[in-house]
Amino acid sequence: MLKSLLHLFFPEVCLACKNPLFTNEISVCAKCRHQLPLTKHTENLNNEVLLKFYGRLPLEHASSLLYFHKKGMVQELIHHLKYKNRQQVGTFLGDWYGEELQKVHSQLKFDSIIPVPLHKKRMKERGYNQLTTFGQALSKSLQIPFNSDILHRNTYAITQTKKSFLERTEAKKTIFEVEFNENHHNKHYLLIDDVITTGSTLEQCGKAILKIPGARLSIVCMAYTH
Repeated sequence: MLKSLLHLFFPEVCLACKNPLFTNEISVCAKCRHQLPLTKHTENLNNEVLLKFYGRLPLEHASSLLYFHKKGMVQELIHHLKYKNRQQVGTFLGDWYGEELQKVHSQLKFDSIIPVPLHKKRMKERGYNQLTTFGQALSKSLQIPFNSDILHRNTYAITQTKKSFLERTEAKKTIFEVEFNENHHNKHYLLIDDVITTGSTLEQCGKAILKIPGARLSIVCMAYTH
């Protein structure tokens, strides 16, 4: 009752176009969802994300749900998720992409989902990792564990957008460490992130994960900058 009254006087709005949402819509209205730039990477397994990591990481699969354009709807959505604590955006994108990834999962058999981690200081500042709800939604859809305890960031770094490509690459060399035991051996890990730009963060995370004996690696992201 109270929720209905609140919705009447303070209706939820689409995070992309700011128009009021209907009761069956979450985060994004049907019109904006239809306009979001899908990559269709799951239909083209030799896609641009996989090619970006060619010669850098031995990947079983790599893909992104959406294309990221500056000042576009995808940027707006991820900004709300990352900086305004609108965690339902992660769930929305995870539920959506989870359905698309089920066919890939049936062939490749992912064992566990690992998010790119935040440093403890950054986590304390922000209060959450923007990948958690995305990863949990994928976990539910693919019916595999979400594990945020294996990969750790041991260096606090300034915002990546303020660095050059060379500075980003140098800074990532010793940032990520993996903590594992025998139960983690010989597993296929699905590494997740929000937006792929240079790919340097994911490359260093991937190299850390591949230190686990017998580990195989795939990468999935919300959006890809091309």
